[in-house]
Formats: sequence, C-alpha cells, structure tokens
Amino acid sequence: MSVLTTIVWNNVLPLSVMIALGIVLQRAFTLDIRTLSKLNFYLFSPAMIFQLLYTTSISAGVALQVLLFLLIFMVLQYGAAEAFVRLRGHRGGMRAAMRNSVLFYNSANYAIPLNGLVFANNPFTLSVQILVMMTQSLLPNTYGIYSVNAHKSSLRGVMRTIIQQPVIYAIPLGFALHQWGIELPKAVEAPLGYLANAFIGTALITLGVQLGNMKWSMKALLHADVWLASGLRLVAGPLLAAAVVWAMGLDGLMAQALIVSSAVPTSLSSVLLAVEFDNEPEYASQAVLLSTVLSIATVTFVIFALDIQI
Repeated sequence: MSVLTTIVWNNVLPLSVMIALGIVLQRAFTLDIRTLSKLNFYLFSPAMIFQLLYTTSISAGVALQVLLFLLIFMVLQYGAAEAFVRLRGHRGGMRAAMRNSVLFYNSANYAIPLNGLVFANNPFTLSVQILVMMTQSLLPNTYGIYSVNAHKSSLRGVMRTIIQQPVIYAIPLGFALHQWGIELPKAVEAPLGYLANAFIGTALITLGVQLGNMKWSMKALLHADVWLASGLRLVAGPLLAAAVVWAMGLDGLMAQALIVSSAVPTSLSSVLLAVEFDNEPEYASQAVLLSTVLSIATVTFVIFALDIQI
C-alpha cells in the first residue's frame, strides 16, 4: 500500500467519516453546538491530556529539547501569521481567528495516529509527539482564549476565563503523578479512561455539527483568507520546523518527528474556541476543513521528503 493510500485510509478517511456524521446529525436534529463545545473543553480534552502524560515516560533531556524547539517554532509561526494578518488589514476577531488557524495544529487525533503509522509505534517518537500535543493543548486554553476575547473583554475577565480551564491543571498533575509513581484508584482510572476515549469522537462530531450549521458556497470555500491560513499551516509550518531543527542541530528520529508533527492541519481547537467564544466560527470551520483535505497531499510529501527509515 502506498504512503498516500495508507495516510488517506488510516487517518483522513476515519476523520472524514466522523465529520460527516456530525453534519448529518446537525441537519437531522439541530444539535446544541455550545453544549458539545463545553464537553470538549471541560471534560474530554483535559482527561485525554492527563491520561497520556500520566501513562507515558518522557526524559528531562528530550522534554527540554522539544520545548525549546516549540518555543522557537511558535514564535516564527506567529510572526508569519501576524505579517499576513497585517497585510490583509484584519482587526479584532478575524485577526485572532486567522492567527489561531495557523498556530494551533491537530497534534492529537491526527498527529498521534500519524506518528504511530510513520514511525511504526516507536516509543521515543510517541513521547516527542505527546510533548507537542501537551503544548498545543495548553496554548488554545491560555493564549487562544486571550486572543479571541482581548478585543471585547477586559484583561481581568480574560484571565478569569483562562484559570477556569481544566487543561492548565491537568498537565502538571499528569506529569507529577507519573514522576511520583502514584497509582490512581480504579474508581478514578476507569471514568478517566472513558472521558479520554470520548475526546476524538466528540471533537470531530462538533466540527461536523458546526459545518452542518453553515450555509456553504463556493465563494466561502475559495476565500483567500482560508487558503492563506492553510498554506501557512501546511507549507510554511514544516519549512519553518525544518529550519529550526537545522539551527538547533537536531537530527535522527527527534528531528523527523518534530517536522512531521508540524505538517498536520489546523486543530479542532480553533473551531472549539471560535464556537465557545463566538469568534468567526464559520471561518474557523472552513480553515480546518480545507487544511485537512489539502493535508492528504502535503503531509504525504513531507513524509516522502524526510525519507524516514524505521
């Protein structure tokens, strides 16, 4: 089976089926998308992050290198996104929505199975991807919330919203309990597993519900801002990641895992943020959908260019 066929069959097609189910459900029953959004933000996402950090061994050296890479990479991505936002003359909510569609990428339900496929379930590359996912989960719940509310709320109000997000507590708690070797009681472990397993399905259904609630037109799909965000995410992303990897002197599996992780499409978090805080939800949904479709070609090319040998 070719790389393209494998990626489409094992990653893109399952995602597409779940999104399509959300569209059908929305058209049939008119679901409450804000309830779905709150379930993702306050239950399923923090449970998944906690479980992965609690069950995965990550060395301090690897963590420091990955976090330094992510700091430099995100600054460069922010700079690229900000340059185009200014060139387009956007203000307020649209400015934040476009930035978020570039900065927040699908490091969980797309990148984790992709990592397992490309690197044959290598424990080292999985630990690298989990660190990326941890950062990508923290950013939407801190900077992301600030970005979509800063133009319409006070700093105190934004900070109050941020400290109410469970993810910012789930991350250090998951790390700490793993490092200390504390075993969770079955009464906690079992419900946590149920919640963590529900994240991917519910997030994809939420995206489908949002897409099903939209009035589609070719004009919307061909909008320059949607394509621009997808280009910055799928093309500029891996190019910038490769430059940072080279500058840091990283090589081998770590370098390859970081570049592959940077090539994935826009995160569902950008849609969840847009819906939860009523900030350009249609644009955010279009950016996720288009970047996911285009990633069939771009992610395949990145994997081919890296010539990964396992």
